[in-house]
Amino acid sequence: MARRDDAGQDGAVVPVVRSLTTAPTNRVPVLSTGMAERLAEQRAMRRHRIVRRIGLGAVAALVLGGALWVLLYSELLSFDTDHLAVNGTGSSVDPVAIREVVSQEAGTSLALLDTVRLRDQILAVPNVRDVDIARQWPSGLRVDVEAREPVVAVPVEGGAALLDRDAVEVARVDSAPPELPVIDIPLTGDDRRTVEAALVVLNSLPEGLAAEVASISAASQDAVTLTLRDGVVVEWGSSQDSALKVRVLETLRTAEVSRGAAVFDVSAPTFPITR
Repeated sequence: MARRDDAGQDGAVVPVVRSLTTAPTNRVPVLSTGMAERLAEQRAMRRHRIVRRIGLGAVAALVLGGALWVLLYSELLSFDTDHLAVNGTGSSVDPVAIREVVSQEAGTSLALLDTVRLRDQILAVPNVRDVDIARQWPSGLRVDVEAREPVVAVPVEGGAALLDRDAVEVARVDSAPPELPVIDIPLTGDDRRTVEAALVVLNSLPEGLAAEVASISAASQDAVTLTLRDGVVVEWGSSQDSALKVRVLETLRTAEVSRGAAVFDVSAPTFPITR
């Protein structure tokens, strides 16, 4: 576009060109007040969440620490001998001896009490066959003892040795109790294995039949003989197939054909003999 320049000397037309570009500016864009407030709120919320998490963590740590202190060190959860229950000592285990062993743990936190070590100590008490220990919160213990109970008597010099089902000597007495079967086999050397074999046979009998056994003899581990209280002799043989031998013997004793038999040979249970 041209225009007349009034300042010109000769009236010539001087072209004037207007720039179509925007002049550069150094101004920084300014966020709206509302946006700035929202950003500030978000930063404040993040700080609040962080502080809240730290606070909750501190509270949880204090609660956990307090609970652990109560569990491990407070007298409220320590073993008190007044809350000790000992069961199952029978006639062969001294309950006082059990209590003396367990009482050594008095004042120990139940959570820290070493029941494995305590169990080993109780097993060392004479005639304890097995034991189970249970914590009784908040401050007690229950000790269930399986005592070794005599099941047979073996003649020895000066009396009789009473053995349990594992052939462990429980006691020595002047004479064999009448309710126990007698094993007339020495307890020394190889004969002891024969005694153990005889006990395996006795342990395999049902309770009613075992109560009828008056004595047990054995020429070897494979030649066990039972004498019942009514005088009947049962040639049992080895401890193998004992369950089958029990069924065969019970059948023979009630069968009409074997009525009055004095000897039942079930050493070969599929071919039993009576005479």
